[in-house]
Amino acid sequence: MSKPASPRHLAETEAKAVARMIRVSPRKLNLVAGQIRGMTASAAVNELKFSRKRIAADVCKALESAIANAENNHQLDVDRLVVSEASVGKALVLKRFHARARGRGAGILKPFSNLTIVVKEREQAEETE
Repeated sequence: MSKPASPRHLAETEAKAVARMIRVSPRKLNLVAGQIRGMTASAAVNELKFSRKRIAADVCKALESAIANAENNHQLDVDRLVVSEASVGKALVLKRFHARARGRGAGILKPFSNLTIVVKEREQAEETE
């Protein structure tokens, strides 16, 4: 006997992708995630492809994964997808040491982040507005 499947926390018209341990601070990642919140999926991908931020490539990869999950796992229409949620969280922080003058040391923090992207299928009535 196997354990029962966990219930689905998202609606039937939603799909998500999670990118963990991204090597950037959550504050910087949230700037890029904020650019795509509320956009259509295709416009968000274009925005990320031409962004000058280094981390935009990883965000684009996670967004494309969410789009693929919506299409393949939940049979949603790709042309009607909207980025409904792009949330950023903290992961671990590497603590490093930097030698300074007169025998002292300074700490260096190297933070990691987690990114969750949820795409949602728009209704037909919302598209015409």
